[in-house]
Amino acid sequence: MSILGRLPALRRASGSLKCRQLYQPRLALSTSSQLSRKKVMFPGALNSEYTHELKFASNVQSIPTYQVMDTDGRVLDTANEPQVTKEEARGIYKNMLTLNAMDQVLYEAQRQGRISFYMTSFGEEALIGSAAALNPKDMVFGQYREAGVLLQRGFTLTQFMNQCYSNEMDLGKGRQMPIHYGTRDLHFQTISSPLATQIPQAAGAAYAMRREGNNLCAICYFGEGAASEGDFHAGLNMAATLGCPVIFYCRNNGYAISTPSIEQYRGDGIASRGIGYGIDTIRVDGNDIWAIYAATRAARAIAIEQNKPVLIEAMTYRVSHHSTSDDSSAYRSKKEVEDWSKRDNPIARMRAWLENKGWWAKGEDTEISKSAKAEVLAAFAAAEKLKKPAIRHLFEDVYNEIPPSLHREKAEIEALVKKYPDYYQVNDFARE
Repeated sequence: MSILGRLPALRRASGSLKCRQLYQPRLALSTSSQLSRKKVMFPGALNSEYTHELKFASNVQSIPTYQVMDTDGRVLDTANEPQVTKEEARGIYKNMLTLNAMDQVLYEAQRQGRISFYMTSFGEEALIGSAAALNPKDMVFGQYREAGVLLQRGFTLTQFMNQCYSNEMDLGKGRQMPIHYGTRDLHFQTISSPLATQIPQAAGAAYAMRREGNNLCAICYFGEGAASEGDFHAGLNMAATLGCPVIFYCRNNGYAISTPSIEQYRGDGIASRGIGYGIDTIRVDGNDIWAIYAATRAARAIAIEQNKPVLIEAMTYRVSHHSTSDDSSAYRSKKEVEDWSKRDNPIARMRAWLENKGWWAKGEDTEISKSAKAEVLAAFAAAEKLKKPAIRHLFEDVYNEIPPSLHREKAEIEALVKKYPDYYQVNDFARE
């Protein structure tokens, strides 16, 4: 007799409850019993609870925007008063003024055809507050509007100008477009043009930092437009599941080039996406430098101490054109821009705070701005006179040992340059 034919006899032969239970289905729970359990036990949603109501989730309560001071520079809650020295605060403000002066000079330089491309930070100067809250050795992954971060870290005006001119003193050896900065010494990864590629890179670098146990984190800057890229979702999910100490800093300035944020998404900004990935998230007033400073400082503590990512969404407004390749009057009115500039200027707000503290005299702005512009122009003039990088740099820094194919190409170019020196304008390049 087969084993199947003997099963009834086996059941009869066993009089114990334990034996009978072996043949009873383990899922024989009534519907009412299942619904009586509040917590869902499925591994994909352990924090969910059962409900009798058939209802689709369409929205949640909007995430509030953290603010330290109002547009007049008054701290709204004394408990949030920034714990910085007079020298630190004045230094941050001077960097805001210097960034503004540099943007004015280089924007005009591009319009005159003296450099090929530029992007300003008009209206977003408060971003410097995030840099002030970091450890100088924390690794920065920028997008392209983070010149203020570099300025706060000590990148010199001469280095800015050399990069924008792609001259022989450019750290990138003339291989990048203007404003694609990078410096090993200041722990700032070189910027690349493709949107959002830095997001998964930052997650990976942060994972390496966690393994090294050096109490450092990575910070990754991007705009709300970049948050529509696939790399945004991959990077955040990777950081959340692997426990990477990284701060994701989203500059939501209202426009992704010509696309307004209202056409970018229907959810509650970018911050709500962080919560969806299980990431600690905060939304801040992006024109309030002390809100940015406090949020970044707290985010860094979470990232370092708990080995987890944090998302900051900084709400601001892009006063400038997207870049020198853009004319924003084609998709927004000049009045809109002017109204924003008057209503909420991050530089004016910071100055008001300093004046309220008695740390800044009303006449100092003119003097500092004039001095900053003079320094920018001096660095600009010096960079403009330097030659372009040596041609040999075209073949360096990719392979540890240059392969035969590149040796042949190098020899071919050297022969052409020697044969047609005027055509290739060899005198414009640095010598070997």
